[in-house]
Amino acid sequence: MKIALLGYGKMGKAIEKIAEAKGHEIVYRVDMDNSFDFMPVSLQNVDVAIDFSMPTSAVDNINKCFDAGVPIVVGTTGWYEHFDGIKQRCIDEKQSMVYSTNFSIGVNIFYKINKILAEIMAKTDDYDVMIEEIHHTQKKDHPSGTALSLAKQIMSEISSKEKIKDRLLFDRNQPAQSTKPNELLIESIREGDVTGVHTVRYENVIDTIEITHAAKSRYGFARGALLAAEWIVGKEGIYTMEDILEI
Repeated sequence: MKIALLGYGKMGKAIEKIAEAKGHEIVYRVDMDNSFDFMPVSLQNVDVAIDFSMPTSAVDNINKCFDAGVPIVVGTTGWYEHFDGIKQRCIDEKQSMVYSTNFSIGVNIFYKINKILAEIMAKTDDYDVMIEEIHHTQKKDHPSGTALSLAKQIMSEISSKEKIKDRLLFDRNQPAQSTKPNELLIESIREGDVTGVHTVRYENVIDTIEITHAAKSRYGFARGALLAAEWIVGKEGIYTMEDILEI
């Protein structure tokens, strides 16, 4: 495949390394230096685009790929307030897109476990639940898209949790913050060069139940994004990793 990388930071470089090892060709790269030159015509020799850019760039990148008729895999988060319009355009124009808050195969298995656990915990009434996500200090959005996906799964099963309360921390030793019974707390911790750690914690006066996914490197995300790129070529519509992994 001939691939365009829309965003050539650490994730873009990880995808490039895996793609080239599999015999694919990176024919176009967009970074901060040439982002203003990126136009639909730039994609004329591209089979698929992979976007790991910035929340402020993602929607424009998606629309340019649609203008060019090029399938796109979107790993950028923080742009979902525009999702309904993008989805409608994709469907109306028979475009092709895969989006996910996290392309890691391990995280998508984690999503499945989280949903099953939430279904079980919904039958009790004496546990409270919260989410902790830890990422590197360069991550712009919070909570992470992965944490939001976990929260939405929990709230779909546990009716007492009606809204999210986000707390951004640069020091995990800050005093605990109280929440209302109908709030699902997400603590977003930013430290060092952490790739991504997500923990869902249920707790009462008797015990604590936790499930955790810890990414060891960016290559898990890159591997999943490349799998999505290989899968979407030749298809129409809007898909997620659940469609690809069939879980």
